[in-house]
Amino acid sequence: MKQYLKEDAWSIIEEGFDPANHEISESIFSIGNGYMGQRANFEERYGGPSLQGSYMAGVYYPDKTRVGWWKNGYPEYFAKVLNSTNWIGIDVWVDGAALDLAACEVKDFVRELNMKEGWLSRRFTAVLEGGKEVAVEAKRFVSVVRHEIGAIRYTVTPLNFSGELRFMPYLDGDVKNKDSNYEEKFWVEVEKKAAADLSYLTVKTKKLDFHVTSAMAFDVLKDGQTLELSPALSEREKYVAAEVAVQAGQGEAVTLYKYVANVTSRDHGLAALAPAGTKLLLAAKEAGFDVLLREQAEAWAEKWQTSDIIIEGDVSAQQAIRFNIFQLNQTYSGDDDRLNIGPKGFTGEKYGGSTYWDTEAYCVPFYLSTADSGIARNLLIYRYKHLEKAKENARKLGFSKGALYPMVTMNGEECHNEWEITFEEIHRNGAIAYAIFNYVNYTGDKSYLSQYGFEVLAEISRFWAERVNFSAAKGKYVILGVTGPNEYENNVNNNWYTNRIAAWTLEYTLEVLNDLKNNEPDHYEALAGKLNLQDEEAQKWQHIIDNMYYPYDEERDVFLQQDGFLDKEIVPVNELAPEHLPLNQNWSWDRILRSCYIKQADVLQGLYFLGDRYDLETKKRNFDFYEPITVHESSLSPCLHAIIACELGYQEKAYEMYLRTARLDLDNYNNDTEDGCHITSMAGTWMSIVQGFGGLRVQSGELVLRPFIPSHWKSFSFKVMFRGSRLQVNVTEDSIIVVNETDVPAAIRIYDQSFTVGAMGEVQAQRSAAPAALS
Repeated sequence: MKQYLKEDAWSIIEEGFDPANHEISESIFSIGNGYMGQRANFEERYGGPSLQGSYMAGVYYPDKTRVGWWKNGYPEYFAKVLNSTNWIGIDVWVDGAALDLAACEVKDFVRELNMKEGWLSRRFTAVLEGGKEVAVEAKRFVSVVRHEIGAIRYTVTPLNFSGELRFMPYLDGDVKNKDSNYEEKFWVEVEKKAAADLSYLTVKTKKLDFHVTSAMAFDVLKDGQTLELSPALSEREKYVAAEVAVQAGQGEAVTLYKYVANVTSRDHGLAALAPAGTKLLLAAKEAGFDVLLREQAEAWAEKWQTSDIIIEGDVSAQQAIRFNIFQLNQTYSGDDDRLNIGPKGFTGEKYGGSTYWDTEAYCVPFYLSTADSGIARNLLIYRYKHLEKAKENARKLGFSKGALYPMVTMNGEECHNEWEITFEEIHRNGAIAYAIFNYVNYTGDKSYLSQYGFEVLAEISRFWAERVNFSAAKGKYVILGVTGPNEYENNVNNNWYTNRIAAWTLEYTLEVLNDLKNNEPDHYEALAGKLNLQDEEAQKWQHIIDNMYYPYDEERDVFLQQDGFLDKEIVPVNELAPEHLPLNQNWSWDRILRSCYIKQADVLQGLYFLGDRYDLETKKRNFDFYEPITVHESSLSPCLHAIIACELGYQEKAYEMYLRTARLDLDNYNNDTEDGCHITSMAGTWMSIVQGFGGLRVQSGELVLRPFIPSHWKSFSFKVMFRGSRLQVNVTEDSIIVVNETDVPAAIRIYDQSFTVGAMGEVQAQRSAAPAALS
């Protein structure tokens, strides 16, 4: 764990420049708007270690999968989010000496990510050759209003001399990915133009023919007055630039405003790319930096109006939850159902920028509660649109029916290159089915089932019905050769969570089927005809539900993670010497697989999803057994443990797990933040407060709250959208106040007392004592 950032309620602040922290900061201080994103690379050149990253949503490369032994059904490629044209670059020279923070003395360095208004700034003093000092201030943002626009204000002031300042803003498409095979580059040039008033560069991917046009314009001001300059223009392969020189006296500030439009062939025809980019760019430049910045602040104010969480009395916790919410809102806006959420968002290359089951399991609840329900609906429609591909994936693995959604995807095809994930981690199908249930249960939008949801549920259920086999020895259905959520176990038999979520999916599909048959018979007949659904299939599903095998230990009265789990030596994590952790950086894979240690919630994942099916004693026994042997080396782990710990009344454990999930990247808990932030787990951080400390559930159409307040906090509040209402929940040591900010009444329950929160009304209840830890 590495703590070097200043605690602040609304900003992430780094004081002093330490090159050892730079790549971590490049991740943490990333900015984005759902359409594009940018790591916190410096505008000026930097000769030290750096991961350059400019990303365009939906633009990727199908890199050939490299394996030693090919296996039937193996994916053809591994998808990569591409490092795209570097649009932020501004080379700077001071009396001929290049400004490079790796090659000069740096003083008074401060980097700030302002989460309230959505901008990134830096200021520092650089001491160059001959002791010449310049003060530099830079501010940039990507607009959440004009989502193809980025803007930079870059100011240099000579402090102890008068001399020449040269600036060269540029666009550089000659970039590569850190994870490229054999240093391969993925872009080729289409066209470019460098001009005094406006320059642009169009590049395309070597495969799939994605085109990206970046257009650039700039102004230079000295002491607030615009200068008329004649730039020296440069062009080379995949690169355009314009260089200007300015004589500056001691104390005279010279400011360069750089405006860039990034447009892609996902949204514009190829012939229209350059004209579209030019038009957008000129409109942004005409508006000016200050107007764009004001638009940005106003748009972020609206986002915070629906999604902010306020914690009184704990600045560290407050900063952390806002950082998580900020990054989620930067990553996915929900207005394009072709897009989804990558585990690293726009902050790094790892995991290829693809869609995982993280979206359904962790992200859907956040967007359900903090935005219009159409945004979460789009996340589900994304999977519906990939249903045919999911059926193809199942056929590639030899199944005659059903759909297996990919573990990792860009377009519905599987594109993960690890056998134990691609073929075995089939529990992802259950998370997609659960997301449909979660959406309908939360919104009450049953129309989704007849329009889209039932088809997905039926095809997933067909997969499960073929994936199980009947064990004569056990007299039960079993599921063999899987990897559960705990990826520190591979190729196991009867992972409890996989078996349980498979049976639950069949159960929920039958529930929906019967509801449609009884209440929407015309819809049902049309769907049954389209799917060629026979009564025999439904009967088989029921037989599997009634006869599924679940591994269980009678002595401990716990569900076993899989067959043979107790053959392992059970040693709690706290008995390991600290130098062993994290295991994934210190142990061989063979040693990890033979150990008892759990990467993330597995059995507990099922107890979280299906929490209404199990009593507190059952949850306690399983939590007490599994949490002490869980190393939390998945970013998705601490949040679920926090939620269940809250339910059990384990206050200190809940708070410990909350801080671990909330400050995972800010404090670099797992020593891996330099390759990007853990965006999808950030939604789990939100869940740990709202579902954990807030105790939020939806039961029988009511919003249920069972909050308790950590001893470290004076109060906390959060907002949720629920069936047309926006409710603010305020929790203090003594009371819970729920305020309805809309004119739509809401039925809620606080502990065991039911209320109707009227239009623009509020209700108040006494806070019960925090649930006592079960003995």
